[in-house]
Amino acid sequence: MEPAILAAYDRPVPRYTSYPTAAQFDSSIGPEQHAGWLGDLKGGEAALYLHVPFCRQLCWYCACHTMAMRREGTLDSYAAALERELKLLARTAPDFIVGSVQWGGGTPTQMGAGRLRAVGHLVDSLFDRRCDAEVSMEVDPRHCDEATVEAMAALGVTRVSVGVQDFDEMVQRAINRAQSFETTLATLERVRRAGMTKINVDLVYGLPHQTIETLTRTLDLALALVPDRFAVFGYAHVPWMKPHQKLIPNETLPDAALRSAMAMLVSERLVDGGYVWIGLDHYARPTDKLARAAANGRLQRNFQGYVADGSPWVVGIGASAISSLPGGVSQNVVDPAEYMAAMERSGFATARGFAVGSEDRLRGDVIGQLMCGYTADIGETCRKYGAEPDAFLAEIDGLAPLVRDGLVSFDGERLAVTDRGRPLVRSVCAAFDRYYTATEGRHARGI
Repeated sequence: MEPAILAAYDRPVPRYTSYPTAAQFDSSIGPEQHAGWLGDLKGGEAALYLHVPFCRQLCWYCACHTMAMRREGTLDSYAAALERELKLLARTAPDFIVGSVQWGGGTPTQMGAGRLRAVGHLVDSLFDRRCDAEVSMEVDPRHCDEATVEAMAALGVTRVSVGVQDFDEMVQRAINRAQSFETTLATLERVRRAGMTKINVDLVYGLPHQTIETLTRTLDLALALVPDRFAVFGYAHVPWMKPHQKLIPNETLPDAALRSAMAMLVSERLVDGGYVWIGLDHYARPTDKLARAAANGRLQRNFQGYVADGSPWVVGIGASAISSLPGGVSQNVVDPAEYMAAMERSGFATARGFAVGSEDRLRGDVIGQLMCGYTADIGETCRKYGAEPDAFLAEIDGLAPLVRDGLVSFDGERLAVTDRGRPLVRSVCAAFDRYYTATEGRHARGI
């Protein structure tokens, strides 16, 4: 990527797992609005997301809402809070159908086998679930014993997402995550023997002390694990939001040019390895349903990344969990202790959100098309929402520079991201974000 392009577009930009993004959420949205939006599902389908904000230890690179937690009493209390929220959800939206289930975190398996079974069985007793619904769970391969695997199998887990990040020992020390290839492989063999054969592997580029050479070796080892999918994220260094990231000195991080080279290396190695590049940061085997959804124009993006689910709606359960519903987006209180206290009371733990209007739906649709398929039919999308294309485009000040810099092509109706622009698709989307400002401290950098 040319230095001039790097300089122009290496700025803070959202990841666009929603629109409007979480930066626009405010406290005007609370439990009553959330309950009303849940009621709007009216027997429709939605994905169910359960968030467990605990890990065995804290990795310094992590920007998730999580903390180190081993106290049995706290884990018991959190499981009980999840159960209370699930029962409240069943009373509020009794007819909705669970299209998929995802356990995320943190590390959901930190709950322990018994608590996982109790919460998972409650889900099945309260809600109707599609017979082909995928059930996925994030796993730390360093802490996944036979009892945990047995519990996952009992809950019908069909897909396991394994965190790797990087296999280089120096990088691992710098991010406080010692994890050998042998340990990772042993865990994958364990879950595969239990019948959970759909495997995702998560990697990160842009980490401290990471080089082209170390990343190449990590990619080779990761390919040897033979997963169905890869998710490869650019490290988001946001120490103003996550104070533990201050343990990673800025001078140990690769610059924008090296990050760009790393991103291209990831794409080249994984595509050469037989995977299809999907969206910004996912790779899948051609036979995987994510790749099929991308090929058929059914790919979607939400707070869990790229998904092949049929419904655009997500119901989030747990501390910090985000729901995307017909009326808007809502998020539970982030602090686990506050969440547990809220669930001791009679209502939901919703702390903030955003009521989505028709113009937000229009812009979100365009952004979703660009993030998932790298093209957007502006004319057709505007007409879908009753908007005049010329008037809509007149408000998009950032479109002309994108065309000038060769990142997109536009024929007056259809916008297409070029190969040159693909690594910068978040910046392309930002042109359609009426709330976006390139303010330091709000988002991770775009490269």
